[in-house]
Amino acid sequence: MHISTRKRLNEFAAKYPNAKPALAHWYRILKPATIHSFAELCTLFPSAAQVGRLTVFNIGGNTARLIAAIHYNRQKVYIRAVLTHDDYDEVKWKE
Repeated sequence: MHISTRKRLNEFAAKYPNAKPALAHWYRILKPATIHSFAELCTLFPSAAQVGRLTVFNIGGNTARLIAAIHYNRQKVYIRAVLTHDDYDEVKWKE
């Protein structure tokens, strides 16, 4: 999968260094993968959730939430946001 806007991962990791290993783990798993559907994605990330057209990943056991738009047909992942659990609960990211 081509992962776009990796900058958001780096920015979040700089601000929350404890999340860096979990974000790196997510990246290492997804980058070489070829995934054709949300069902296939769930075999790699069982806690992933579909929220409208976006996919939400639980990173580091509720340390962070990674929100992405995934285009399976083009093998592209667009990272929309990486949020703390508290920021995610505010629901403003859906706007």
